[in-house]
Amino acid sequence: MNLLENMKNLEGKTIIVRVDFNVPLKDGGIRDDNRIVAALPTIKYLLGQKAKVVLMSHLGKINFKLTPEEVEAAKKKNNMEPVAKRLSELLGQDVVFSKDTRGEGLKTLVEGLKDGEVLLLQNTRYEKGETKNDPELSKEWASLGDGFVMDAFGSAHRAHASTYGIPEEMKKDGKPTAIGYLVEKEVKALSKCVNPEKEDRPYLAILGGFKVSDKIKVIESLLKKTDKILIGGAMAYTFLKALGTNIGTSPCEEDQLEYAKKCYATGKIVLPVDSMVTNAFDENAEREIKVVEGNIPEGFEGMDIGSKTIALFKDEISKANLIFWNGPTGVFEQKEFITGTVEVCKAITENKHCFSVIGGGDSAAAAKQFGYKDKFSHVSTGGGASLEMIENDGHLPGIDVIG
Repeated sequence: MNLLENMKNLEGKTIIVRVDFNVPLKDGGIRDDNRIVAALPTIKYLLGQKAKVVLMSHLGKINFKLTPEEVEAAKKKNNMEPVAKRLSELLGQDVVFSKDTRGEGLKTLVEGLKDGEVLLLQNTRYEKGETKNDPELSKEWASLGDGFVMDAFGSAHRAHASTYGIPEEMKKDGKPTAIGYLVEKEVKALSKCVNPEKEDRPYLAILGGFKVSDKIKVIESLLKKTDKILIGGAMAYTFLKALGTNIGTSPCEEDQLEYAKKCYATGKIVLPVDSMVTNAFDENAEREIKVVEGNIPEGFEGMDIGSKTIALFKDEISKANLIFWNGPTGVFEQKEFITGTVEVCKAITENKHCFSVIGGGDSAAAAKQFGYKDKFSHVSTGGGASLEMIENDGHLPGIDVIG
């Protein structure tokens, strides 16, 4: 693996860094700057080496199949300019912002950089060819730099022009490529979950979320790697129905029932034995909330695991030496249904002998919300990327291309 510190003689060199600045915006401001902060160690290292740093990131989605007016509205909504301002504050120095994503305007700004200066490119997805890994766009971007650093783990599962095309082109030209500190940290932690050692046993996975179909590949991979998988969240009800349990109006993927049954037959899957249910999903409605074991009455929907399931899950968590968690156990956005997710958080962090990994997404948001985030061994910055890394036995296109 090509590490950042293996890149030598960086003074005066222009280094393109693919970062993940896909931050939540509201009314032109940044609601959470965690992803910007996470990129600082790599950026500061390069600045300390007197390199000229060119940063690239996407922000949000831009659908070019929409009308020109709608595309322009999406571009305006996902403008990187507020990110440049915040990065400037965090670095304590000016950040040059390029409104151009390609062409002479961008080239002039890059060539005008002095040693130790930073330029942030406008949203890479302003370019239609970005998500298609357009070779001409990749070549043009690659021509701007003397080297490339991949530090956007959350985008490493995508073979886009800025994540895959640039390093591919640079390697053809003999230019150096490396992974940044953030990606290095992610790879090191998640590799434990991909290739567990003997001392990592028992290895426990906890999966939640809405759909079984979204996690078929990761379930199949984890069934081979783990000793047990605890299933919570809405996806648990597809499993329960497959085993003949009445799930009321709980979400269920009918086309996944046979698959769920096959997975359960491995003997590794642990399902909820009781559920917190309600007859109205809307938290503002007058509704009945109760705990039921086994069958859920008609008109009621499962919203969280019940106390017996919490005890069951906590027992399994306490015995594990390695834990991978992706997906809350219930609708933690509503205060009546946070208990299961909070108790799972708490139980994992109380297990002092385990290495604990949160695979990004809603689990990371829940851990942060409930004050447990800093007590995990590793919290991934990329939900989709962390799952795909496990699915693909440690391989992601944006990392593999670095070599």
